[in-house]
Amino acid sequence: MVWGRIVDSLSGTPKLPPGETRLPEYFPVEPQGCERHAQNLFRCISHEATEKARDMEKLGYHKSYFPDVEVKPTPLAEKLEAEGGKDGAAQDLPKPGDNPLDECRLMIAYYKRCCDRELKKKKNWILTEPYRVQEEYRYSQQQQKQQGGK
Repeated sequence: MVWGRIVDSLSGTPKLPPGETRLPEYFPVEPQGCERHAQNLFRCISHEATEKARDMEKLGYHKSYFPDVEVKPTPLAEKLEAEGGKDGAAQDLPKPGDNPLDECRLMIAYYKRCCDRELKKKKNWILTEPYRVQEEYRYSQQQQKQQGGK
């Protein structure tokens, strides 16, 4: 743990690969030793990224979860784009194609570097292991057929 912190301080700021900002596949885990980085990332996602995502939804710039749904900019967005050259207030609003996670890019890089190191340790292995659901908590075959038929 101490050696990892020394290496981190000497290596400088971590960098994510260029391109779209994405969360790691192990994202919601909080391994021992990475609590500070995980909490900073969770705080950033719950505040800055969520606010930007909500602004994008209000303006109609978000991507739809469903492939057959086409999202169109709202009249408010078109009005603000028309006034964008006149007023500096439109600079704070998101643009089409923005990624809300870009607000947390540095925190994601610190979290990823720490988790990549700490998840290899034996005390954190359980966080990456898949778990088995007991038989009595699983759906029965009959319930699955009924859900599939609806």
